[in-house]
Amino acid sequence: QVQLVESGGGLVQAGGALRLSCADSVGSFSSYDMGWFPQALGRGREFMAAINRSGLKTTYADAVKGRFTVSRDNAKNTVYLQMNSLKPEDTAVYSCAAAPSRIILSRTPVGYVYWGQGTQVTVSS
Repeated sequence: QVQLVESGGGLVQAGGALRLSCADSVGSFSSYDMGWFPQALGRGREFMAAINRSGLKTTYADAVKGRFTVSRDNAKNTVYLQMNSLKPEDTAVYSCAAAPSRIILSRTPVGYVYWGQGTQVTVSS
């Protein structure tokens, strides 16, 4: 099992950058694929990015390709989301989640069994 805590959210102007972190405090972090899921006000949780347990495979939503980068440091039990060229439509609560390792990375919340509390990202225009 894992216990996930996100950090790094905040208020930023359009075009700016933020780096989100998600750290595991208790479990077998390196055994899990990790994903990032934003939820905007009035909308459901959406897929944004995922990385497999070794860090060798990543996948992204089309809207963030070329702007966001997911990475992980298993020695630190932490997954990151580097967000560049932020847009107001990126505003959301960003949650990280852990899924049992799969050959193909999951692009849906289904299958992610451990979730962090979320961190707010607000992009002003």
